[in-house]
Amino acid sequence: MLRDWVTYLGLLVFFVLLYQYRMGYIPFWILLVPLAVVTGFSAWGASRVNSNYFIKTLCRADTKEKAVALSFDDGPVQQYTPKILDILRQHQVPAAFFCIGQRVAAEPELLRRIHAEGHLVGNHSYSHHTLFDLYPTFKMKADLQKANEEIARAIGETPKLFRPPYGVTNPMLAKAVAKFDLISVGWSIRSLDTMIKDEDELFERVTKNIKAGDIFLFHDTCEATANILPALIKKLQREGFAIKRIDELLNIPAYA
Repeated sequence: MLRDWVTYLGLLVFFVLLYQYRMGYIPFWILLVPLAVVTGFSAWGASRVNSNYFIKTLCRADTKEKAVALSFDDGPVQQYTPKILDILRQHQVPAAFFCIGQRVAAEPELLRRIHAEGHLVGNHSYSHHTLFDLYPTFKMKADLQKANEEIARAIGETPKLFRPPYGVTNPMLAKAVAKFDLISVGWSIRSLDTMIKDEDELFERVTKNIKAGDIFLFHDTCEATANILPALIKKLQREGFAIKRIDELLNIPAYA
């Protein structure tokens, strides 16, 4: 993995520089350079879900078939999830819903509807806490397990697919994901619908460069997403794209 090479080279350079420092050839501050480089790479890898720096994350399908997948994070919520489900049912399109466990606990019937209508349900943590990425490994494990338990209680299936909250990965999360043998799934088209409220701008962003194998990231907590979804589906179908469920597109199991 890239992380292993960066760490190895960083340590190698550090010890070479340490020898030169002890011999009096270089000043002390130069010893900090390889450490800064390794730290910088780690920050980059943690913030880019498609970097595979800490966790192998599937962000698009390696296919020439004109097929894409729709995914929605952060639900289920009564305000917009039912509207999105109505649109998907009307157009007979499957999707993936990466759900927050505490919202599943509050809306089990809505999750059952998602599952009954043929959509995939994935784990998006239980808390989705703003400090989730700073949790120690044991706390992350407990959080992911609790989310899986709530989902399984509602639909009788234990998710195999996991989407990292905020798209951030780190060594603690890597250990938690490995503990439950989860498959990390990202995206290749990020809508930014939690920030973009203008529907025309949002539609333009997600349709300007669609390619075979793309995975769309939306949130079923956003009004603009629900409003542009019919037009997006029509455009994809008009341009010859099949809309598949994410597990089918990636050829991976949906449930444990």
